[in-house]
Amino acid sequence: MATLTNLLVNGLATGMLVFLLAAGLTLIFGLMDVLNFGHGGLFAWGAYSGVWLFARTGSFILAIIGAIVTGLVLGLVMERIVIRPVYGNHVQQILVTLGVMLVLSELLKVVWGPNPISAPVPKALDGSWSLGGVIFIKYRLFIIGVGLLVLLGLHLLMNRTRLGLIVRAGVQNKEMVQALGIPIHRVFTGVFMLGAAMAALGGVLLAPYSGIVFTEMGMQFAILAFIVVVIGGMGNINGSALASVIVGLTGSLMAYYVPDLSLAVNMLLMVLVLLVKPSGLLGSKG
Repeated sequence: MATLTNLLVNGLATGMLVFLLAAGLTLIFGLMDVLNFGHGGLFAWGAYSGVWLFARTGSFILAIIGAIVTGLVLGLVMERIVIRPVYGNHVQQILVTLGVMLVLSELLKVVWGPNPISAPVPKALDGSWSLGGVIFIKYRLFIIGVGLLVLLGLHLLMNRTRLGLIVRAGVQNKEMVQALGIPIHRVFTGVFMLGAAMAALGGVLLAPYSGIVFTEMGMQFAILAFIVVVIGGMGNINGSALASVIVGLTGSLMAYYVPDLSLAVNMLLMVLVLLVKPSGLLGSKG
Protein backbone atom coordinates (compact mmCIF):
# COMPACT_ATOMS: atom_id res chain seq x y z
CA MET A 1 0.00 0.00 0.00
CA ALA A 2 2.86 2.38 0.84
CA THR A 3 4.49 1.70 -2.52
CA LEU A 4 1.21 2.22 -4.37
CA THR A 5 0.56 5.50 -2.54
CA ASN A 6 4.02 6.78 -3.42
CA LEU A 7 3.51 5.81 -7.05
CA LEU A 8 0.17 7.64 -7.10
CA VAL A 9 1.66 10.81 -5.58
CA ASN A 10 4.56 10.66 -8.03
CA GLY A 11 2.14 10.19 -10.92
CA LEU A 12 -0.01 13.12 -9.80
CA ALA A 13 3.05 15.36 -9.53
CA THR A 14 4.20 14.38 -13.02
CA GLY A 15 0.67 14.92 -14.31
CA MET A 16 0.51 18.43 -12.85
CA LEU A 17 3.82 19.34 -14.49
CA VAL A 18 2.58 18.10 -17.84
CA PHE A 19 -0.70 19.96 -17.28
CA LEU A 20 1.10 23.31 -16.91
CA LEU A 21 2.64 22.80 -20.34
CA ALA A 22 -0.46 21.25 -21.92
CA ALA A 23 -2.79 23.93 -20.54
CA GLY A 24 -0.74 26.59 -22.31
CA LEU A 25 -1.04 24.64 -25.54
CA THR A 26 -4.77 24.24 -24.97
CA LEU A 27 -5.22 27.97 -24.46
CA ILE A 28 -3.23 28.85 -27.54
CA PHE A 29 -4.86 26.30 -29.84
CA GLY A 30 -8.34 26.19 -28.39
CA LEU A 31 -8.76 29.95 -28.11
CA MET A 32 -6.54 31.17 -30.95
CA ASP A 33 -6.49 28.21 -33.37
CA VAL A 34 -2.68 28.27 -33.42
CA LEU A 35 -0.61 25.09 -33.61
CA ASN A 36 2.44 26.09 -31.59
CA PHE A 37 5.14 23.42 -31.89
CA GLY A 38 7.61 25.86 -30.32
CA HIS A 39 5.89 25.58 -26.94
CA GLY A 40 8.52 23.16 -25.65
CA GLY A 41 11.22 25.77 -26.21
CA LEU A 42 9.41 28.13 -23.84
CA PHE A 43 9.25 25.28 -21.31
CA ALA A 44 13.01 24.72 -21.56
CA TRP A 45 13.82 28.43 -21.30
CA GLY A 46 11.70 28.66 -18.16
CA ALA A 47 13.64 25.77 -16.67
CA TYR A 48 17.08 27.17 -17.51
CA SER A 49 16.33 30.75 -16.50
CA GLY A 50 14.80 29.56 -13.22
CA VAL A 51 17.75 27.34 -12.37
CA TRP A 52 20.17 30.15 -13.22
CA LEU A 53 18.32 32.65 -11.02
CA PHE A 54 18.04 30.18 -8.16
CA ALA A 55 21.79 29.57 -8.30
CA ARG A 56 22.49 33.32 -8.25
CA THR A 57 19.96 34.43 -5.63
CA GLY A 58 19.21 31.33 -3.57
CA SER A 59 15.51 32.27 -3.71
CA PHE A 60 13.16 29.81 -5.37
CA ILE A 61 10.40 32.42 -5.38
CA LEU A 62 12.58 34.76 -7.43
CA ALA A 63 13.46 31.84 -9.69
CA ILE A 64 9.77 31.17 -10.35
CA ILE A 65 9.05 34.86 -10.97
CA GLY A 66 12.05 35.13 -13.29
CA ALA A 67 10.97 32.08 -15.27
CA ILE A 68 7.44 33.42 -15.65
CA VAL A 69 8.79 36.79 -16.85
CA THR A 70 11.02 34.94 -19.32
CA GLY A 71 7.99 33.11 -20.66
CA LEU A 72 5.97 36.33 -20.94
CA VAL A 73 8.72 38.13 -22.86
CA LEU A 74 9.43 35.23 -25.20
CA GLY A 75 5.70 34.74 -25.73
CA LEU A 76 5.25 38.40 -26.65
CA VAL A 77 8.13 38.36 -29.12
CA MET A 78 7.05 35.04 -30.59
CA GLU A 79 3.43 36.10 -31.09
CA ARG A 80 4.28 39.48 -32.61
CA ILE A 81 7.04 38.34 -34.95
CA VAL A 82 6.37 34.67 -35.73
CA ILE A 83 2.73 33.83 -35.07
CA ARG A 84 0.83 36.93 -36.14
CA PRO A 85 1.78 36.70 -39.85
CA VAL A 86 0.55 33.08 -40.07
CA TYR A 87 -2.82 33.28 -38.29
CA GLY A 88 -5.29 30.97 -40.02
CA ASN A 89 -2.65 28.90 -41.83
CA HIS A 90 -1.92 25.68 -39.92
CA VAL A 91 0.74 24.42 -42.30
CA GLN A 92 2.81 27.59 -41.98
CA GLN A 93 2.23 27.60 -38.22
CA ILE A 94 3.69 24.11 -37.91
CA LEU A 95 6.72 24.97 -40.02
CA VAL A 96 7.60 28.28 -38.36
CA THR A 97 6.99 27.10 -34.80
CA LEU A 98 9.12 24.00 -35.36
CA GLY A 99 11.82 26.38 -36.52
CA VAL A 100 11.36 28.44 -33.37
CA MET A 101 11.69 25.27 -31.29
CA LEU A 102 15.04 24.49 -32.89
CA VAL A 103 16.28 28.07 -32.54
CA LEU A 104 15.33 28.28 -28.86
CA SER A 105 17.07 24.97 -28.16
CA GLU A 106 20.26 26.11 -29.89
CA LEU A 107 20.18 29.44 -28.06
CA LEU A 108 20.14 27.53 -24.77
CA LYS A 109 23.47 26.00 -25.79
CA VAL A 110 24.84 29.41 -26.67
CA VAL A 111 23.83 30.99 -23.35
CA TRP A 112 24.36 28.11 -20.89
CA GLY A 113 26.42 25.60 -22.85
CA PRO A 114 25.53 22.14 -24.22
CA ASN A 115 26.05 20.19 -20.99
CA PRO A 116 23.22 19.37 -18.57
CA ILE A 117 22.95 21.55 -15.45
CA SER A 118 22.02 20.23 -12.01
CA ALA A 119 18.92 21.68 -10.33
CA PRO A 120 18.73 21.16 -6.55
CA VAL A 121 15.49 21.16 -4.58
CA PRO A 122 15.02 24.31 -2.43
CA LYS A 123 15.78 23.64 1.24
CA ALA A 124 12.29 24.68 2.34
CA LEU A 125 10.78 22.03 0.05
CA ASP A 126 13.40 19.33 0.55
CA GLY A 127 12.74 16.21 2.57
CA SER A 128 9.52 14.36 3.25
CA TRP A 129 6.75 13.64 5.72
CA SER A 130 5.85 10.21 7.02
CA LEU A 131 2.19 9.41 7.63
CA GLY A 132 1.07 5.92 8.55
CA GLY A 133 4.22 4.41 7.09
CA VAL A 134 3.74 6.26 3.80
CA ILE A 135 6.44 8.71 2.72
CA PHE A 136 5.20 11.95 1.16
CA ILE A 137 7.92 13.95 -0.59
CA LYS A 138 7.40 17.66 0.08
CA TYR A 139 8.35 18.90 -3.37
CA ARG A 140 5.96 16.54 -5.13
CA LEU A 141 3.09 17.73 -2.93
CA PHE A 142 4.12 21.32 -3.70
CA ILE A 143 3.89 20.65 -7.45
CA ILE A 144 0.46 19.07 -7.06
CA GLY A 145 -0.72 22.12 -5.10
CA VAL A 146 0.59 24.56 -7.72
CA GLY A 147 -1.05 22.58 -10.52
CA LEU A 148 -4.42 22.61 -8.76
CA LEU A 149 -4.16 26.36 -8.11
CA VAL A 150 -3.38 27.01 -11.78
CA LEU A 151 -6.33 24.87 -12.85
CA LEU A 152 -8.64 26.77 -10.51
CA GLY A 153 -7.24 30.12 -11.68
CA LEU A 154 -7.75 29.26 -15.35
CA HIS A 155 -11.30 28.11 -14.68
CA LEU A 156 -12.17 31.35 -12.90
CA LEU A 157 -10.42 33.46 -15.54
CA MET A 158 -12.22 31.90 -18.47
CA ASN A 159 -15.67 31.54 -16.89
CA ARG A 160 -16.00 34.28 -14.28
CA THR A 161 -14.23 37.32 -15.75
CA ARG A 162 -14.89 39.84 -18.49
CA LEU A 163 -11.59 38.92 -20.13
CA GLY A 164 -12.64 35.29 -20.40
CA LEU A 165 -15.93 36.35 -21.96
CA ILE A 166 -14.11 38.52 -24.51
CA VAL A 167 -11.72 35.73 -25.41
CA ARG A 168 -14.48 33.17 -25.87
CA ALA A 169 -16.51 35.65 -27.91
CA GLY A 170 -13.46 36.49 -30.01
CA VAL A 171 -12.98 32.84 -30.87
CA GLN A 172 -16.60 32.55 -32.02
CA ASN A 173 -16.76 35.83 -33.98
CA LYS A 174 -13.62 37.96 -34.05
CA GLU A 175 -15.10 40.55 -36.41
CA MET A 176 -18.10 41.22 -34.15
CA VAL A 177 -15.86 41.72 -31.11
CA GLN A 178 -13.71 44.15 -33.05
CA ALA A 179 -16.86 46.02 -34.18
CA LEU A 180 -17.65 46.60 -30.50
CA GLY A 181 -14.36 48.47 -30.13
CA ILE A 182 -12.45 45.72 -28.34
CA PRO A 183 -8.84 45.23 -29.57
CA ILE A 184 -9.11 41.48 -29.98
CA HIS A 185 -5.54 41.14 -31.31
CA ARG A 186 -4.21 42.55 -28.04
CA VAL A 187 -6.37 40.09 -26.14
CA PHE A 188 -5.01 37.20 -28.20
CA THR A 189 -1.46 38.44 -27.58
CA GLY A 190 -2.20 38.36 -23.86
CA VAL A 191 -3.56 34.81 -24.14
CA PHE A 192 -0.44 33.70 -25.99
CA MET A 193 1.76 35.30 -23.33
CA LEU A 194 -0.24 33.56 -20.61
CA GLY A 195 0.25 30.20 -22.31
CA ALA A 196 3.98 30.89 -22.66
CA ALA A 197 4.24 31.87 -18.99
CA MET A 198 2.54 28.63 -17.96
CA ALA A 199 5.02 26.64 -20.03
CA ALA A 200 7.92 28.47 -18.37
CA LEU A 201 6.38 27.85 -14.94
CA GLY A 202 6.19 24.14 -15.72
CA GLY A 203 9.84 24.20 -16.74
CA VAL A 204 11.14 25.83 -13.56
CA LEU A 205 9.07 23.46 -11.41
CA LEU A 206 10.29 20.42 -13.33
CA ALA A 207 13.96 21.29 -12.84
CA PRO A 208 14.26 20.37 -9.12
CA TYR A 209 11.81 17.50 -9.65
CA SER A 210 14.10 15.84 -12.19
CA GLY A 211 17.32 17.21 -10.65
CA ILE A 212 18.72 18.28 -14.01
CA VAL A 213 17.96 20.44 -17.04
CA PHE A 214 19.13 19.74 -20.59
CA THR A 215 18.67 21.44 -23.93
CA GLU A 216 16.52 18.67 -25.47
CA MET A 217 13.97 18.71 -22.66
CA GLY A 218 11.70 21.09 -24.54
CA MET A 219 11.07 18.71 -27.43
CA GLN A 220 10.71 15.73 -25.10
CA PHE A 221 8.00 17.31 -22.96
CA ALA A 222 6.32 19.11 -25.87
CA ILE A 223 5.53 15.73 -27.43
CA LEU A 224 4.05 14.55 -24.13
CA ALA A 225 1.99 17.75 -23.87
CA PHE A 226 0.57 17.31 -27.38
CA ILE A 227 -0.42 13.74 -26.48
CA VAL A 228 -2.24 15.09 -23.42
CA VAL A 229 -4.03 17.78 -25.43
CA VAL A 230 -5.22 15.21 -27.97
CA ILE A 231 -6.37 12.78 -25.27
CA GLY A 232 -8.19 15.47 -23.29
CA GLY A 233 -9.79 17.17 -26.28
CA MET A 234 -8.39 20.04 -28.30
CA GLY A 235 -9.11 23.35 -26.63
CA ASN A 236 -10.59 21.92 -23.42
CA ILE A 237 -8.68 22.93 -20.26
CA ASN A 238 -10.54 20.49 -18.03
CA GLY A 239 -9.85 17.76 -20.56
CA SER A 240 -6.14 18.59 -20.49
CA ALA A 241 -6.16 18.40 -16.68
CA LEU A 242 -7.91 15.02 -16.73
CA ALA A 243 -5.62 13.67 -19.44
CA SER A 244 -2.52 14.93 -17.61
CA VAL A 245 -3.52 13.07 -14.47
CA ILE A 246 -4.24 9.90 -16.45
CA VAL A 247 -0.93 10.12 -18.31
CA GLY A 248 1.01 10.87 -15.12
CA LEU A 249 -0.56 8.04 -13.12
CA THR A 250 -0.31 5.53 -15.95
CA GLY A 251 3.32 6.38 -16.61
CA SER A 252 4.24 6.11 -12.93
CA LEU A 253 2.50 2.76 -12.45
CA MET A 254 3.78 1.24 -15.69
CA ALA A 255 7.36 2.34 -15.01
CA TYR A 256 7.23 0.36 -11.75
CA TYR A 257 5.15 -2.68 -12.67
CA VAL A 258 5.76 -3.06 -16.43
CA PRO A 259 8.93 -1.09 -17.30
CA ASP A 260 9.04 -2.41 -20.87
CA LEU A 261 5.80 -0.60 -21.70
CA SER A 262 6.54 2.65 -19.87
CA LEU A 263 7.80 4.44 -22.99
CA ALA A 264 4.97 3.31 -25.25
CA VAL A 265 2.05 3.60 -22.85
CA ASN A 266 1.30 7.26 -23.65
CA MET A 267 1.05 6.57 -27.37
CA LEU A 268 -1.12 3.54 -26.67
CA LEU A 269 -3.41 5.65 -24.50
CA MET A 270 -3.76 8.25 -27.23
CA VAL A 271 -4.55 5.63 -29.87
CA LEU A 272 -7.12 3.97 -27.60
CA VAL A 273 -8.88 7.26 -26.82
CA LEU A 274 -8.94 8.32 -30.47
CA LEU A 275 -10.43 4.97 -31.51
CA VAL A 276 -13.20 5.25 -28.92
CA LYS A 277 -13.76 9.04 -29.03
CA PRO A 278 -11.86 10.86 -31.81
CA SER A 279 -12.64 14.30 -30.30
CA GLY A 280 -10.88 13.39 -27.04
CA LEU A 281 -12.22 12.66 -23.58
CA LEU A 282 -13.91 16.03 -23.09
CA GLY A 283 -13.62 17.42 -26.60
CA SER A 284 -16.60 18.57 -28.64
CA LYS A 285 -17.52 16.73 -31.81
CA GLY A 286 -17.83 19.95 -33.77
